[in-house]
Amino acid sequence: MVASIEYIEKVIAAFGQAAGANRQTPGREGNIVVLTPELAEDVMITGDLHGHRRNFNLIKKIARLDHHPGRHLILQEVCHGGPTYPQNGGCMSHTMLEDVAKLKVQYPGRIHFILGNHELAELADYPIQKNRQMLNLLFRLGLQQMYGPAADKVRDSFFPFLRSCPLAVVLPGGVFVTHSVPENVDTQGFDKTIFTRELEDLDFYERTGIFQLVWGRDYRQENADAFSQLVGAKVLINGHEPCPEGFNAPNQTQIILDCCAEKASYAILPTNVALTHNEILQRVKKLA
Repeated sequence: MVASIEYIEKVIAAFGQAAGANRQTPGREGNIVVLTPELAEDVMITGDLHGHRRNFNLIKKIARLDHHPGRHLILQEVCHGGPTYPQNGGCMSHTMLEDVAKLKVQYPGRIHFILGNHELAELADYPIQKNRQMLNLLFRLGLQQMYGPAADKVRDSFFPFLRSCPLAVVLPGGVFVTHSVPENVDTQGFDKTIFTRELEDLDFYERTGIFQLVWGRDYRQENADAFSQLVGAKVLINGHEPCPEGFNAPNQTQIILDCCAEKASYAILPTNVALTHNEILQRVKKLA
């Protein structure tokens, strides 16, 4: 059954409100959110979800944002994956994207949904194939199943929200949270102006700085050190890479969190102390 007009209008409105909240987030500096002890007591950092509803619910349960008014929550990569509609096999992960927008509206200053490569792929119509399936097509089929003739209208409504998402969140002590890290920064450099300047439409397409940022899989120590020096960080926390154990530390600078499988991990970090790479690793916990 196609959603009612009233529900469709609420979804579209939520995306619009969430986009406005992204741009007005306290601590927003350019395309980065800079958190300080004055803005946040602690921050719960999570990894890729890819439509994993159980893990999404566990994250919300553990975060307990209503009971911890000083807590912030970083989310990433919800599109593509999880359950499908039995009628046409369409991907239901669009509902999680909608739920993230609603969370942003509910907690406008404390939810930070950083841009990931799968959201960028939806934004730029960049095709992603996995297990011989076109994920973008399955996502479209999911929208069509839920919204019928209004599918394109709903899809258009989440584009401004995705464009307004921060590229990074910075915590005190030099913790820099992004979806991934560009490749070959040590040999080719990287245009870090994407973090500070006003972005244009072309910035969201293939082979741009944003594309390099969210698609990179270069886990050499030299690359991590070069990028951390470029952005003034001491520890890099990312998603993007599947982790069989829910997290990984590929080098002495990076920590990867993953929330899209049964073994999923998160970290809650205080903002009043500077933590080392090893100290943050000790705070990584399992969702269940």
